[in-house]
Amino acid sequence: MDLTQGTLEEKNSRAKKMMLWFGIVSLVMSFAGWTSAFVVSSSREDWLGDFQLPNAFIISTVVVMISSGTFMLAQSALKSRQRQMATLWLMTTFVLGIVFILNQFFAFQQIIDLGYNFTGPTSNITMSYIYLIAMMHILHVIVGLVCILVVIYNHFKQKYTADRMLGFELAATFWHFIDILWVYLFLFLYFVK
Repeated sequence: MDLTQGTLEEKNSRAKKMMLWFGIVSLVMSFAGWTSAFVVSSSREDWLGDFQLPNAFIISTVVVMISSGTFMLAQSALKSRQRQMATLWLMTTFVLGIVFILNQFFAFQQIIDLGYNFTGPTSNITMSYIYLIAMMHILHVIVGLVCILVVIYNHFKQKYTADRMLGFELAATFWHFIDILWVYLFLFLYFVK
């Protein structure tokens, strides 16, 4: 397909989708670097090989998976012209995103309660990596929440229809990406020690 063909709106849509995918690829590379550094560092003498992830990380994983489902339900409702249901599912997705972040901080507190801080004399390289990886993911969840707020605002302004959903689709793609990213990170941190 020739990317220079089509209406201005189609070209604009393709360009925005391509920009999003470039951003996603760069994020994949960043997290691949951090998880690679985690693996390389695991050979250090001070590495904690028997550490168990806090239960709050498990809850976060379930919450983030549900939030992907609610975003899909919102998109489906909008395509079916069920605006109120779309609103309900969008709001639910936003709330689940907040719950995810709160659970991440509960997990950090559980780590601190075990005696491991991010830095300082009570820090450990293993825990510092876990903090870093989870905090970087939280920053991207916050970006996703801002995207959802923009989608909710535009939804209330009735800018989306079953045929015109570009902003909605871009936000959904990013949200699903950060959800899948967390599932990968959780499984990585759970199994790679």
